[in-house]
Amino acid sequence: MPDDLPVTVWDGAGGPPDPESLATVEFLVIPYGCTDAALPVLARAPRLKVVQSLSAGVDDLTEYVPAGVTLCNARGVHDTSTAELAVALALASLRGIPDFVRGQDVAEWRTGYRPALADRTVLLIGYGSIAAAIEDRLAPFECAFLRVAHTARSAPRGPVHAVDELAELLPHADVVVVTVPLTDETRGLVDAHFLALMPDRSLLVNVSRGAVVDTDALLTELTARRLHAALDVTDPEPLPPGHPLWRAPHTLISPHVGGNSSAFLPRALRLIRAQILRHLAGEPLENIVPPRMA
Repeated sequence: MPDDLPVTVWDGAGGPPDPESLATVEFLVIPYGCTDAALPVLARAPRLKVVQSLSAGVDDLTEYVPAGVTLCNARGVHDTSTAELAVALALASLRGIPDFVRGQDVAEWRTGYRPALADRTVLLIGYGSIAAAIEDRLAPFECAFLRVAHTARSAPRGPVHAVDELAELLPHADVVVVTVPLTDETRGLVDAHFLALMPDRSLLVNVSRGAVVDTDALLTELTARRLHAALDVTDPEPLPPGHPLWRAPHTLISPHVGGNSSAFLPRALRLIRAQILRHLAGEPLENIVPPRMA
């Protein structure tokens, strides 16, 4: 990074930066987890040209970016961390780790049969960089894979099916991992019909956004003990005390921590540096998010 590059550091706390600092800002990096605090800042930076999010999903940001300002997401930054958690959630749910922990809490030896990840068919929905990273980590567990994206294409590990083929694929999936961004098209994607197509005792893993899943429809399946779920995201979020998801059978919940690990910071800093250097050189930026259509 050039030594003479003027930089204003703002961590998202203590209110917005002062107007004098914002007057010359062209490139704004939103502090991770501080999108709400950053929204008022966007309209107060008259020379703003680029907004760099440190989140993979920017559904909570797109409508607030001023016209003519380029929005970039953090595609690639969270692949490693989110993939690790998706694998951990799948293994923990299948092998009954939460029940073992509860047994340990009361000094109770809870042995018995548990399904393995080996020989399962894993359906990856939203086959981008995070889903590919999940597949890389699951491959040594001797799984078979089905891949789904918005449109069909080829990938290094095999074919990717179009989303309109889901009805044919879901009945063959033992584990369904959801990594889609939240958009108008994906909101409520995992609805009652989707869940009904999943086989008995299959597992839903959601590491994308809570609103991709119809919570009431999922609760119906979980309460009937037909499906299992491992959720890093929920709708609503944070999940309030007393919500029925907390006590739903066959359900493992983590508090939206997919990207928040020691793997985040070094990857985020590499992205920020590379993007700023591209901006200064007048080169095309990476991870540009298309403007919202009116």
